[in-house]
Amino acid sequence: MPLDPYIDRTDRKGVDPLVYWLARAVLQPFFHLFFRVSRLGREHIPAQGGFIIAANHRSFLDPFIIGVMVRRPIYFVAKRELFTRRPVAWFLNNLGAFPIDRGAGDQDAMVTARAILERGDGVLIFPEGTRTRPGPLGAARRGVGRLALETGVPVVPLSIIGTEAVRRGWRVRPHKVRVRAGRPLTFPRVAAPTPGLAAAVTERIWPCVALQWEWLGGTPPVRRAVIVGAGSWGTGVAAALARAGVEVQLGCPTADQVDAVRRGGESFRCLPGVPLPETVTVARCAELDFSAADLVVLAVPSRRLPAAVAAHAGNIPARAGMLVLAKGLVVAGDAITLPSAYVSARTRARAVACLGGPGDAADALAHGASLVVAGEDAGWVRQLADVLTRAGLDIERSEDPAGVELAGAAKNAAGLAAVVQAPPARPAGRTASPPRPAAPAVRPERLSA
Repeated sequence: MPLDPYIDRTDRKGVDPLVYWLARAVLQPFFHLFFRVSRLGREHIPAQGGFIIAANHRSFLDPFIIGVMVRRPIYFVAKRELFTRRPVAWFLNNLGAFPIDRGAGDQDAMVTARAILERGDGVLIFPEGTRTRPGPLGAARRGVGRLALETGVPVVPLSIIGTEAVRRGWRVRPHKVRVRAGRPLTFPRVAAPTPGLAAAVTERIWPCVALQWEWLGGTPPVRRAVIVGAGSWGTGVAAALARAGVEVQLGCPTADQVDAVRRGGESFRCLPGVPLPETVTVARCAELDFSAADLVVLAVPSRRLPAAVAAHAGNIPARAGMLVLAKGLVVAGDAITLPSAYVSARTRARAVACLGGPGDAADALAHGASLVVAGEDAGWVRQLADVLTRAGLDIERSEDPAGVELAGAAKNAAGLAAVVQAPPARPAGRTASPPRPAAPAVRPERLSA
C-alpha cells in the first residue's frame, strides 16, 4: 500500500481549506445537536505557533470532535489501514490526516509531524497508540515525549469521554460527549533525546491527560484497595497489590489476628515463604476505611459472604469496583446463588468481578500460577487484569463470571469427594478389619426436618 503520496502531500500542501471548512460547517452543528458536545478549556490551546495535543483515544470520532475543539486546522496521525480506499484516504488527507505504521515505529510519520510543528501548525497525538475501550486509560508510549523534546513546542493535555458509547455495530446513536483541555506543558528542546528521556517526559505528560479524564468522570486507576479477610487469598492479593504500587488496607476479624499478621506469624502461616509487605495497613474489619477505596476485595469463604456483605455493603462507595474471592455457592435463605451475583445485587459498587483458576494463592505469588479474572464489565476486568499483571501474576480475562465460579465450585466439590471417599491408610502387617454393619437408612421426613 503506497503511503508516500499522502505523506508528501501533507508536507507540500497541508490541509485543503475548502474541504476543511466545508467538513467543519457540516460536522460541528451535527456534533452539537447529536452528541451535545461540551468543550472545556479551549483557551489553553495556542492560537498561533506549533503545538501538540496529547489525548486519550476511545473512538474513530475522536480526531473529528477534537478538531472542532480547536479554532484552526489541526493535523493528526492515522493508522495506515484507513488509507486502503482512495476516496477515504483523499478525504482524510485533505482534512490533515497522515498515515503511520503503528507496529514499525514509522520514522516518515515522525519526520512529517516535526515538519508540521516547525512550520507553526498543530499536531494531534494519541499516546496510547490505539483505541482503548472500555475502562480506564491505557499506557502511553514515549513517542509524544520524543516529539515534544525534538521540537520544543507546548504540549496540551486533553481528554475526551463519551465517544466510546456512540457506536453500536454500524449504528451511531446520540450520546453526551465532553472534551477538556488542560494548561499547556513546555519542555526544553533537545536535538537527539534518548529513549529514557523521552519516556520521562511522557510520564510527565500522561498524568495531566489522566487529570482531565478523571475531572470528566472517567474511571480512575486503582490507587487504594480495601481487603476484607486475611486468609491465604486475602494476604496473597494484599501482597500482590502492594507489589503493584497500590495502597492496601487488610481487614482481620479479630484483634488477635491483627497482632498476629503484624508480627508476621499469621501471614507466614497462610502463605509460607511469602512475607506481607510493610506498606500494607492491617486493622480489624470494623475499623477499615472504605471511603477512598477504588477496589474492595471480599476474601472470605462463601458461607461467610452474606455476613461480610451485610456488615460492609453500606460503606462501599459507588465509585469503587469489587473483586470476590469466595469459592463455592452462597446459600441465603431458600436461594442458592453465585458469589459475584450475590455481591452485585447487594452493593452499590460500579462493577463486580471474581478471581478463579487452578492455582492457589501461594502458587500464584511464588511460581506465577495462572489465574482468571472474570466479570460482566469488560473495562473493570481489564483494569484488574492490568493491575495484577503489573504485580507479576499470570492473568487471563473472561466475561463469563458464572462459568469461572461454577468451575471453582466443581473443583472444590471434586476435591472434597476425593478426600471423603479415600480409604484410610492401613499399617503394614495388619489384616483388614471386618466390615461394619450398614448404617440404618434415614427417612425422608427426618431429612426435611
